[in-house]
Amino acid sequence: MTKIALFGTSADPPTSGHQAIINWLSQQFDWVAVWASDNPFKSHQTPLEHRHTMLRLLISEIDPPRHNISLNPELSSPRTLETVTKAHAAWPDAELTLIIGSDLVKQLPRWYRVEELLRQVDLLVVPRPGYLVEDSSLEALRRLGGKIAIADFNPPDVSSTAYRERQDPTSLTTTVKNYIHQTQLYECQDAVPKR
Repeated sequence: MTKIALFGTSADPPTSGHQAIINWLSQQFDWVAVWASDNPFKSHQTPLEHRHTMLRLLISEIDPPRHNISLNPELSSPRTLETVTKAHAAWPDAELTLIIGSDLVKQLPRWYRVEELLRQVDLLVVPRPGYLVEDSSLEALRRLGGKIAIADFNPPDVSSTAYRERQDPTSLTTTVKNYIHQTQLYECQDAVPKR
């Protein structure tokens, strides 16, 4: 059975950390489906269209190029259950694993129809610096029906927030930095991007 990783992100902008996660997932799964989405628990300043473009650029920079990664904007929905329904329609015979950051573990029980969601996918939690995964949080998800694994991978300690607040150039890949500079998506864009 084909094993597919479902990696949606509300990152604004997507970072080199997201790129590292996608690259790692492409070595663990038969296929990695990637998309940008709006998280109903937070506000977004950048439209989905731009975030999808930045994800496409980020994927294009993976070296060596992996040929089992796709950008799937049609999967985007603020409700993950709707995304999973679309994924099941696209890949009816696949085993689907939803990838989430450890920062979302405590929030997950409040997601839309979470029990139904957890019946349809396995969960893979990617550690995120500053967000420990507590056994009590994992147990709460298991009680809701979740089948959970923790990724044996630690992505770089970078964040979208750090880029937006401090213009941290180490957070982004070159093509994403250039795109942001060209489109002036965020404040403080008067500096020439570093290469």
